[in-house]
Amino acid sequence: MAGVGQRLEIRQGQGLVMTPQLQQAIKLLQLSNVELAEYCEQELERNPLLERDDRDPGADGERDSVESASKSETLDAELSREDFSKVADLDSASHDNMYDSDAPQPTASSQAQPLTDWSTVKSSGGFDGDEDMLESTVAEGGSLKDHLTGQVSIAALDSEKRLILLQLIDAVDEAGYMRADLAEMAERLGVDLATVEATLAVLQGFDPVGVGARDLAECLAIQLKAQNRYDPAIAALLSRLDLVARRDLSALSQLCGVDIDDVTDMIAEIRGLTPKPGLAFGTEPVQPVVPDVFVRVGPDGGWAIELNSDTLPRLLVNARYYSKVSKGARDKDSKTYLTECLNNANWLVKSLDQRARTILKVSTEIVRQQDGFLTYGVRHLRPLNLRTVADAIGMHESTVSRVTSNKYISTPRGLFELKYFFTASIQAVNGAEAHSAEAVRDRIREMIQNEEPLEILSDDRIVSLLTADGVNIARRTVAKYREAMRIPSSVERRRLKGGIEAVGAR
Repeated sequence: MAGVGQRLEIRQGQGLVMTPQLQQAIKLLQLSNVELAEYCEQELERNPLLERDDRDPGADGERDSVESASKSETLDAELSREDFSKVADLDSASHDNMYDSDAPQPTASSQAQPLTDWSTVKSSGGFDGDEDMLESTVAEGGSLKDHLTGQVSIAALDSEKRLILLQLIDAVDEAGYMRADLAEMAERLGVDLATVEATLAVLQGFDPVGVGARDLAECLAIQLKAQNRYDPAIAALLSRLDLVARRDLSALSQLCGVDIDDVTDMIAEIRGLTPKPGLAFGTEPVQPVVPDVFVRVGPDGGWAIELNSDTLPRLLVNARYYSKVSKGARDKDSKTYLTECLNNANWLVKSLDQRARTILKVSTEIVRQQDGFLTYGVRHLRPLNLRTVADAIGMHESTVSRVTSNKYISTPRGLFELKYFFTASIQAVNGAEAHSAEAVRDRIREMIQNEEPLEILSDDRIVSLLTADGVNIARRTVAKYREAMRIPSSVERRRLKGGIEAVGAR
C-alpha cells in the first residue's frame, strides 16, 4: 500500500481580477442619466485632471484634437481593448467583445451608428424565443412610483394592459392623483378608451387606497368602497362637495334623501378619509423622467434613433495641466497620485463614450424587434427576451439587462423604460413565428369569456384550439396562465354558469 505524503506543486491557471476600473465600467452601465450626472460631478470634484467640456457638441474636430493631445501625453495609462472587454468576461468568457470597437457588428438593419448619427431600422422577420424574462429590479427607496410599480407583477395583466398600467403610474402625481388625459393616452397607444379605463380601475385597486383617482370625489369614493361604506346617499353627497365645504346641511339632506343627522354623520365619515393618499410616501417633488434615447419617423419611413445629447456628460482630460504639475512633483507619492488621476480620468472618459454607444446599440435592436408596436400600437408587441437582443448585437445578456434598467426611450407612442419591451414567448407550430405569452394569455381569457354554459372549455380543449391556431403550448402552461388570471377551472365554471343559466330560466 502506497504511503501518504506531502509534496509541493506549481500550477498555471487563468483568473479574472476585478479591478476598480472594471467595477466602475459595470456601475456606469446601470446608472440612470440623473445618477450618472451626480457621479460625474463627484469625479470632477475628486480628480483635478478632469474638466467639463462646455463647448458645442458638434465641434468634433476640436474635440478630436483635444483628445489626441491628451492621449499623446498619457505615459503608460493608455487603455487596451483587452482590458476593457474584461467587463463582459465577468459574465461569460465567450462574450469578450462587449466593449471592443473592432468586434463583429450586427447587420446593417440593426447596427448602431456613432454617437450623434441617426440610425434607420426596418421591421424584420420572426425569431425564436423562450420564457426567459428580464430580471426584475426593485428600486430602493420609498417613492410612490416605486411602490405602485412593485404591485404590477401581482396584477396578472397581459402585455397590453401592463404597458398601459405603467404609463398610468407615470401619470400619477405626488398626491396620488391621475393627471393624464385618458382619451389622449388611448389614441397615442393605439387602444380603445374602454381598455385604458379598465386598466385605470386596476390601478385604483392598488395600495394606497384612493390612488389613481381623477378628482377628490373619486378618491373618497374608492376609499369608501374599500370599507364597504359606499351607498347611494353618500354617492350623492360626494357629487356636491361644494355644498359640503359650505356646510349647507339642508341642501345636502334634500339631495341625499336623508335627515340632517345622517348628513352630519356622513360628513364626519368623509373627514376621516385621506384626501391625498400619495403624500404618505413623502412630499419631495416628482423628478421628471428625461429620455436617454429618441425615436422618430425617419425620412425614408423607417425609425430614426438618436441619443439624447443633453443626458450625456461631456468630460475632458486636461493633459496640459497634468504636464505642468507633473514637472513640479518631486516626491514619489505626488507622482503616483498624479499618475492615478490621469489613469482614472482617461478610463472614465472612455467608459462614458462606450456606455453611450452601448445604449444606442441596444435601443436600436429593441426598436427593430418592436417595430409593430411603434407602428400599430400595444397589441402588436412581439415576444422578446434578453438573449435575442444580446445575440443580435454581440453582447452578453447581463450587459443588456444593465443597459435597459433605468433607461428611457421617447417614442411616438409615449415614454417607456427600455426593459418594458421584453415579453415572454410561446413557440409556434411548424417553426412559424413565436407568439407573445401575453397575447396567448389574452386569447385564453377571450375563449373562456365567450364559452357557452353548455360547452365549457377544459384546459385540454383550449390546448387543442390553440394548437390548431399554430400555438405550441402544454396543458400545464394553460392551467398556469388560467390560474394567474384568477379564472376558475372548467368544473367550477360549469357549476357557476349552470347556476346562472338556471336562474335566468326562471
